[in-house]
Amino acid sequence: MTTKQILVLLANQPKGKVEKSSSSSSSGGIGFCGLLTIVFITLKLTKVIDWSWWWVLSPIWGSIVVAIVIFLVVFAFLLIFDRK
Repeated sequence: MTTKQILVLLANQPKGKVEKSSSSSSSGGIGFCGLLTIVFITLKLTKVIDWSWWWVLSPIWGSIVVAIVIFLVVFAFLLIFDRK
C-alpha cells in the first residue's frame, strides 16, 4: 500500500455520530500533562517556585513536541519503506 493510498483511506474515514452518554462515568477529562500544567501554574502564582513561564508551561509544549516527533518518525518510515 502506498503512502498516497494510506492518506486517502485516512481522509475518507467515516465520521461517527456523536452520542451523549447517559452514564456518569465518561473517559474524558484532564490528562497527566494538563494536571501537571495546572499544578505548575498554581505553584508559580503562589510564588512557591520561581521558574520562567516557559518551564511552567513546558508540559503543554513538551507534549506537542512529542506528538510532532512521533508524526515525523511515522512519516519517514512510510517514505523509506514505501519504495518499490
